[in-house]
Amino acid sequence: MDYFNKNWTLLEIVNAYPETIPVFSSNGFPQMSDEEKRNKFAASINLKTALLLKQLDYDTFRDLLIEAIESSKNSIDETLTDSKVKNSERTINISGLLPCPVRIPLLQEFTKFSKSYEEQSDYTLNYELKAASMGLDWLEENLTDVESEDDLPDLFLSAGFDMFFDEKRFGKFKRDGVFKDCTAFNNPNELFIDLNLTDPRGHYGIISVVPAVFLINKDELGDLEVPTSWKDILKPEFENRVSLPVGDFDLFNGILLNIHKKYGDNGVRKLGKSLLESMHPSQMVKSDRKKTAKPIVTIMPYFFTKMVKEGGPLSAIWPEDGAIISPIFILSKAKKARRLQPVVDFFSSMKVGKVLSHQGLFPSVHPDIDNHIPETNKFMWLGWDYIYNNNISELIAHCNRIFTEATESGRNQ
Repeated sequence: MDYFNKNWTLLEIVNAYPETIPVFSSNGFPQMSDEEKRNKFAASINLKTALLLKQLDYDTFRDLLIEAIESSKNSIDETLTDSKVKNSERTINISGLLPCPVRIPLLQEFTKFSKSYEEQSDYTLNYELKAASMGLDWLEENLTDVESEDDLPDLFLSAGFDMFFDEKRFGKFKRDGVFKDCTAFNNPNELFIDLNLTDPRGHYGIISVVPAVFLINKDELGDLEVPTSWKDILKPEFENRVSLPVGDFDLFNGILLNIHKKYGDNGVRKLGKSLLESMHPSQMVKSDRKKTAKPIVTIMPYFFTKMVKEGGPLSAIWPEDGAIISPIFILSKAKKARRLQPVVDFFSSMKVGKVLSHQGLFPSVHPDIDNHIPETNKFMWLGWDYIYNNNISELIAHCNRIFTEATESGRNQ
């Protein structure tokens, strides 16, 4: 279906399909998440021109917008998620988010699996697996006052360090041994041998990761040295010259946490100062003649490097000190481990791993999958010791405050 075309303005697209706002804000257009800035910026630039300015591939970006639109439509959710409002002893409830680029193929495979599972087990799978771009607000609202594990879904699937690492919401359940890692990977994928991704306390089962890499605009770089590490990004010369995936909370919070772990409050402050101020289209078009410039560095999920046009000024760089990763994980109830095992086995299978890795460029932890990433490419992982020795939700809030204050301070100078 033709929901829009390349001549629509960005404002026309988001007014018709508000669910596309996170796609724009997470992929090079952070001003789209702010209503006032969006109304100024998006009304006077069409999709074709906006993507040309960002050197992004139209077909790939269009597919992301369509995925967000179709994910929010009831007809798609009813067909693919087969959401059944049932609660009984013979119902297994599954909730969570799937990465946008691979949600549809994963749901198609899961629909096949669920039908087979229900026929063989006489159990019903009641599942609601929404697009990651929709965020976790819908789930948070349902879990705000939950006190008993019986009121929790039986299995969660999500990414990032937000709600599921919150001590107020999930700390009690983890301490009570409610969750159990049933992924049962005997050996790690060769890419992750040195990272120790397996949760030593046995709560979370990681099936894949979302890496953050750099996209360098060589035309804007000028005489500056190419930044090849996270330390380089924090240098003064990159102040107000970096685009960050602020709207992609899963990955952005992972970036904040890793920067804080390695460089402390001052590192987060420097990262805040690096954020490029939003520009009006007229400024962007004339940026080659003004001090105000396009971003030199865009930090984005590895998947979106597929949108870059060959032969253009943009070049992907894998950070030498490691691509910061955000985990894609499963939380499943221990008391239903036997009944849940086939479901966990599906999500941790070769089939799902290939979809995540080969279609989404989300490297799989499955030991037998070739992620097509050189072994020399490193990852930066927060680490379980750090996760369990800190209140992650409070630390995220702390880092966001510092980042926001630094950003606002830099723009007021």
